[in-house]
Amino acid sequence: MDSSVAPVTIDNAHRLNPTKLSSQKKPSKGGWKAAFFVISVEMAERFAFYGLAGNLITYLTNNLGEPVITAAKNVNTWVGVSAIFPLLGAFIADSYLGRFKTILASSVIYFLGMVLLSLSVSVIPMHSRKAVFFTALYVLAIGEGGHKPCVQTFAADQFDENNPEEKAAKSSFFNWWYLGIVTGASVAIVVVIYLQDNVSWAAGFGVLSGSLAVALAVFLIGIRKYRKQRPTGSPFTSVAQVLVAAAKKWRVSETHGGRGICYEDDRRGGNHVKGQTMSRNLVRTKQFRFLDKAMIIDDKDTLSKTRDPWRLCSLNQVEEVKLVLRLIPIWLGCLMFSAVITQLHTFFTKQGSTMLRSIGPNFQVPPAALQSLVGLTILIAVPIYDRVFVPIARKITGHPSGITMLQRIGTGLFISILNMVVAGLVETARVNTAAKHGLIDAPKAIVPMSVWWLHPQYVLTGLGDVFTIVGLQELFYDQMPEEMRTIGAAAYISVVGVGSFINTAVISVVQVISLRHGNEWLGDNLNRAKLNYFYWVLAGLSAFNLCAYIWISKGFVYKKVENNDERVGEGKASGMGGYLDVKV
Repeated sequence: MDSSVAPVTIDNAHRLNPTKLSSQKKPSKGGWKAAFFVISVEMAERFAFYGLAGNLITYLTNNLGEPVITAAKNVNTWVGVSAIFPLLGAFIADSYLGRFKTILASSVIYFLGMVLLSLSVSVIPMHSRKAVFFTALYVLAIGEGGHKPCVQTFAADQFDENNPEEKAAKSSFFNWWYLGIVTGASVAIVVVIYLQDNVSWAAGFGVLSGSLAVALAVFLIGIRKYRKQRPTGSPFTSVAQVLVAAAKKWRVSETHGGRGICYEDDRRGGNHVKGQTMSRNLVRTKQFRFLDKAMIIDDKDTLSKTRDPWRLCSLNQVEEVKLVLRLIPIWLGCLMFSAVITQLHTFFTKQGSTMLRSIGPNFQVPPAALQSLVGLTILIAVPIYDRVFVPIARKITGHPSGITMLQRIGTGLFISILNMVVAGLVETARVNTAAKHGLIDAPKAIVPMSVWWLHPQYVLTGLGDVFTIVGLQELFYDQMPEEMRTIGAAAYISVVGVGSFINTAVISVVQVISLRHGNEWLGDNLNRAKLNYFYWVLAGLSAFNLCAYIWISKGFVYKKVENNDERVGEGKASGMGGYLDVKV
C-alpha cells in the first residue's frame, strides 16, 4: 500500500458492507455458546477472590495478630496491587500473547497461588506461615493481573459488532456478565466464609483451589468455540507516534506552513479477520485540536517517498488518542467511589463482628458473610434495571439505553455518598448503644444491637456497583479504540486499585490528625473510636468528587464513526449534562 502524502483511496472491495458479509453465513464460533465458557472461568475467579478478600481482615487480625489499622492497610494494599497489575497484563496480552493465552497462563498462576495459600494455613510451620501467606497473596495478584483485563474483553469479543443479531445480544451482555460474576462472589461469601469461620481456614481455601481447577478445565473444553483476537503489537506505539508527530509540527497549521491537507488512513477493513469486529473510521472531532497537527501534510511530508509514522499520522490514529485522553478525567473522577467501596472488606466487617449475629439458638452469622447482601442486591437490581428501568427511562429520554453511560456512573457516585452518610449514622447508633450498656472499654464484648442494622449500607454498596461499576465496564470497553480494549478493561479495574490506595492514604492522614489532637478515630477499640467521623469524611470527599465529575462529564464527547447513522456508545451526548438535556 502506498503510504505517501496523498490521502489514501479505498478500492471497491473495501466498500463492501461488513454487516451484509457477516450475516450471509451463520458463524460457527463465538456468540453466547462461547461466552458461557468464559463466564464460567470468571465466576470461579470471583468465587476465589471474594472467598479470600471477604474475610481476609479477620484472618489478619485473629490469626496473625495484626492491629485493625495495619490489617486494613494490608487488605487495601493487596486489593490495590491486584487491581493495578492488570495494566501490565493487558499490555502483555495486546502486544505479545493475545487474550486467550494470557487468560490460560494467568489462570494457572492463580491456581498455584491458591494452592500455596492453602498450604500456608495448614502444613507450613508457624514461624514461616506469615511470610508464605503474604507471598501467596501476591502470587494471586500476579494471576489476577493477567486474568482480569482479558477475560471480560475476550468474552465480549465473542459478539461480532458487524452482525446485527450478535450486536443486539451484546447490548445486554455487560449487565448479565456482571450478574454472573456476582453470583460466584455471593456463593463464596456465604459458603466459603462459613467454612473458614466454623471448620478451618485450610478447608475454606481448599474449596477455592478446587473451584479454580474445575473452571480451568471448563475453559479448555470450549477452546474450539472461541473467536481469538491476534496480538496487535504495543498499543502505546501508536499513541506515542501521534504525540511525537504533533510535537514536531507544533508550529504548523492547516493554512500556514501546511498544505491544508490531512492524511487519511486506509484502515477500513483491509486486514479484517473473519468473525472479528472490523475497525471503523472515526469522525474528526474538535477536542484536543493540538493533536490534529500530527496528520497535517507539510512540505517535508510531500517530498518524502514514504510516510514516516513518527511524523505523519492518520486521522484514525489521532482520534484514537483523543478517545484515550477523554477517558482519563472520567477515570480520575471515579477514584473516590472505589475508596468508599473498599470499606466493604475492612471496617464494615469489623463493625459486624461487634454486634449481635445470632439466628436461632445455635447459629452465628459470620461478620464477613454480610457481604452476600451486596451480591443479593445486585442479583435483584440488575434484572430490574435491564427489564424495567431501561424501558421506562427510554420512553422518557428517547435514549436507547435509557440513560447515558456517564449518567449511570454518576448515579452510582451519588449513591456512594448516601452510603457513607448512612454508615456513619448506623455507627453512631452502635457506639451509643455500647455506651448505654457500659461497653465502651470492652472492645471484645458484643454490643446488644442487631447486625442487621448494617443492612442498608450493604444494599447501598450493591446499588452503587450496579450503576457505577457496570457503567465503567461498558464505557471503557465501548469508548476505547478496538485495539486497546484490553487496556481499557485494565484501566477501569485500576480504578479499584488506586481507590484502595487513596483509602489507605485517607486512613493514614486521619490517624495522624486525630492522634495529634489526642482522640484516635480508628483504634482497635471500635467502641471508643470515631469510625462514624471517618465515614463522614469519606462522604464529604465523595461529594466534592461528584461535583468535579459532573463538571468533567459535561465536556465529554462520545466516539463517533464515519458513515454510520448510529453514533457509537452515546453519540454526542453531553455527559452528565444529559441529566437535563439528553442528546442522542
